[in-house]
Amino acid sequence: MSYDFNTVIDRHNSNAIKTDLALIRGKPEDVVSLWVADMDFPTCPEILEALHAKVDHGIFGYSCLDESFFDALKGWMKTEHDFDVERRWIVTTPGVVFAIACAIKAFTKEGEGVIIQTPVYYPFKNMVLANNRTLVTSSLYEKDGKWLIDFEDFERKIQQNDVKLFILCSPHNPVGRVWTKEELTRLSDICVRNNVIVFADEIHNDFVIPPNKHTVFSTISKEAAWNSVVSVSASKTFNLAGLQFSVNFIQNPALKKKFHDEKDKTGYDEPSIMGLVAARAAYQSGKPWLTALKQHLESNLNFTRDFIRTKLPKARLVEPEGTFLLWIDFSGYGYSDAELDNLIVQKAKVWLDRGTMFGSEGEQFQRINIATPRAVLETALTRIAEALKEGE
Repeated sequence: MSYDFNTVIDRHNSNAIKTDLALIRGKPEDVVSLWVADMDFPTCPEILEALHAKVDHGIFGYSCLDESFFDALKGWMKTEHDFDVERRWIVTTPGVVFAIACAIKAFTKEGEGVIIQTPVYYPFKNMVLANNRTLVTSSLYEKDGKWLIDFEDFERKIQQNDVKLFILCSPHNPVGRVWTKEELTRLSDICVRNNVIVFADEIHNDFVIPPNKHTVFSTISKEAAWNSVVSVSASKTFNLAGLQFSVNFIQNPALKKKFHDEKDKTGYDEPSIMGLVAARAAYQSGKPWLTALKQHLESNLNFTRDFIRTKLPKARLVEPEGTFLLWIDFSGYGYSDAELDNLIVQKAKVWLDRGTMFGSEGEQFQRINIATPRAVLETALTRIAEALKEGE
């Protein structure tokens, strides 16, 4: 089957935060939105077919997992990630950020430290602070165009700040790293040695650029498996974020009970029936669509790389190893961070995610989502190039 990823679909007035919050958040009405990490494509036909069948059934009562869902999930995790999962490890949540909040409350007390590696997905920081924990940051650093972990700083910050929980982003958003097994092993060893539980956000696990390979955190070692929560979702892979469904693998029964107890306190119990139906169809039948999507994303990456080289020569693309989010350094243009952001939003009329949203290390960077039709991507990049050229 052939799939169409280049037809432009107008998302305005569809309750999409990507487009319909522009004016509310001070953006121009005709802004091109490539900020939030959802895709501008319909999901795969098999998922739509399953959702239509559920709609035709007409009953949307309380839902529960069944063997067909578990079999689909188990098959996907084994085939795609070499991870043998067991049903007894699973706790569902309406999203990974919800799961992060549960983990913070389950595994730490108010005032205790939670460590993140900045620049990183900004809800990590928001959840730590909203739950009255101490935010501890260990900066990634760039060397020869690649962002790396400062392991010495990471362990020192843990020991100095009474850290009890580490929120890992793997693959990493926004710098695009796919951590190697060796890197993850070092992180795990530090956390085990210092009694720090690991929450691994692996929502981008299906977007890895060869020859890189995603390693599920809990497959590193028995110690890692016993000391971690691994959170995944079909939402990024198949553009299902609005259906509110994610899965957490917790092998340690004591950790699972603490996590589940915190989830129960929220009043959230049964999973979204439409999220469940969509995820099951995705894991059962979505691979051909995903393969075609990855080809489109590779084409968009190649286009963006060439565009930057020829028309944005003072910008620098950080070569991604995974995700569909690109991390671009605009410092060569000489603007302050605020000036750069204002120029891109108000003059170019393009809405990206400003780098400093992810931490101070993101100054003069911008994150762009390339999961969009080529025409939309080309329009956005052209607007940025023209605005920067006029500003010189």
